[in-house]
Amino acid sequence: MAGFKEILGHEQIIEHLQNAIALDKVSHAYIFNGPDFSGKMMLADAFAMSLQCEGDDKPCLNCRSCKQAADRNQPDIIYVSHEKPNTIGVDDIRTQVNNDIGIKPYSSRYKVYIIDEAEKMNQQAQNALLKTIEEPPAYAVILLLTTNADRFLPTILSRCIRLNLKSVKEAEIKKYLMREYQIPDYQADVCAAFSQGNVGKAVQLASSEEFGDLKADVLQLMKRVNDIDLYEMGAAVKQISDYKLSVNDYFDLMMIWFRDVLYMKATNDVNGLIFKDEVYDIKKQAAKRSYQGIEKILKALETAKVRISANVNFDLVIELLLLTIKEN
Repeated sequence: MAGFKEILGHEQIIEHLQNAIALDKVSHAYIFNGPDFSGKMMLADAFAMSLQCEGDDKPCLNCRSCKQAADRNQPDIIYVSHEKPNTIGVDDIRTQVNNDIGIKPYSSRYKVYIIDEAEKMNQQAQNALLKTIEEPPAYAVILLLTTNADRFLPTILSRCIRLNLKSVKEAEIKKYLMREYQIPDYQADVCAAFSQGNVGKAVQLASSEEFGDLKADVLQLMKRVNDIDLYEMGAAVKQISDYKLSVNDYFDLMMIWFRDVLYMKATNDVNGLIFKDEVYDIKKQAAKRSYQGIEKILKALETAKVRISANVNFDLVIELLLLTIKEN
């Protein structure tokens, strides 16, 4: 567990939380809303650590409370767990929050409850939590971490401060990956672009062998897609269907490829490419394809994503996509 200084991006949220502590205006309930791996838990950990810190510069990382928090054994920072993978039930909330919150903090000013994956609370669990949020003890702070705050009851939303995590700039993520993970710039470029501003996802990709294999397969197909005959289409569809579980990642890499082609066609500038080491093939495609054709392909990729999520026949969606790419 680290302090605020170790968190990349989210400056406005960090400033808001630090000001709340400094001005003694800490709310009893916060919602941290953002995609998986976007930094919700890091922010919640740093905030909880700061609230309980015994030093002047919060979190100081050196006091007894900070050291306990770093090891996740600070007695007044409670991580709410749930046994069912897809549901946080009413018993989870009653046992770990409602029945516990009346007991005063053991050694700190606050008692902090961190509920991860809070969108999994069913309606009964949310109603049980609502009673606590409506009349909390002065020392209670409840942090709801979620990928979808709109799943909460309006009454919960109205009683919490909602903090929406925004994307981190690609350039910042790239520098961070190169500095902290010692990966080459061309690899950091791809991971940063692909992560769409999500630091955790970028870090995961940077250290993933599977992502390297996926990228290699996508690039191989993109380089020869125009030469595929109709009778070979089935083999190409099968190649993509091997990645059925991560097909959106496959589509995103294809999208980065065609954005590179579009960028090269418009600027002829190698430095702005994500796939810099594929410049020969990108230049070749940029020369052959029209602006209108590239735009059609990018739209077809978005359409394919929507169709796959709507459970349209997988092979048919991929075949239509590949035919659109060949025709344009």
